[in-house]
Amino acid sequence: MNLELEGKIAIITGGSRGIGLETAVQLAKEGAKIAIAARNKEQLEEAASIIAETTGASCLTIVANVTLEQDCKRIIEETAAYYGGRIHILVNNAGTSAAQPFEQVGADAWQQDLDLKLFGAIHCSRYVIPYMREAGGGSIVNVTASMAKTPPASSLPTTVSRAAGMALTKAMSKDLGPDNIRVNTVGIGLIRSHQIEQKWKSSAPHLTWEQFASDPKHGVPLGRIGRTEEAAKVIAFLVSGAASYVTGTSVNIDGGAAPAL
Repeated sequence: MNLELEGKIAIITGGSRGIGLETAVQLAKEGAKIAIAARNKEQLEEAASIIAETTGASCLTIVANVTLEQDCKRIIEETAAYYGGRIHILVNNAGTSAAQPFEQVGADAWQQDLDLKLFGAIHCSRYVIPYMREAGGGSIVNVTASMAKTPPASSLPTTVSRAAGMALTKAMSKDLGPDNIRVNTVGIGLIRSHQIEQKWKSSAPHLTWEQFASDPKHGVPLGRIGRTEEAAKVIAFLVSGAASYVTGTSVNIDGGAAPAL
């Protein structure tokens, strides 16, 4: 299938590792030109090396903190300046897992989570939209969490921030459809990440990764924790021309674990 991504300009926040890095790799393989943003300069440089080694493509790296509106604006402006004023794709991926019981989440933790996962997406999207309009259209994917649709106990503040991201996605898709700007979300479940690996090493160091990933206690119908490339390929499809009539929707990438569609 031709994803029609050759020459498209794509920004991935949280692009230095995990799903963000793998998404950058997948898009670069399809011929897109990449900008990745994250807070850690060394991790960004390592990610750029991985992208180059894997795909043969160079990428723009931007040290930025998406909890700061001025940094979100700078990500967009630096990418536009570097790639000749064009931007077609934005993947709002920056975020970490934060899950505690309601009474254990303080005001600062609430604000930090909302700034990172919700307002980071809001600000990056706000500043990229004029460039997408100028390009005749574009695609935004907000990375959220499948459990935000039916939040379990002790899942705060993440599920609230992610649920807000889903509402944001739907509303934006309605507003931006006339400009041929598509907005979708992916609901991430258990996908191999730095945090998941830390849990594995601390709670079950006697198990191999394959044994830990396939433990039935994870409650995944497909029987295992997902791979980053499995999430990245879905994101690549959603931002591509192959999904040109898909907007305002949510796709779970969780092995069937979520109780809601």
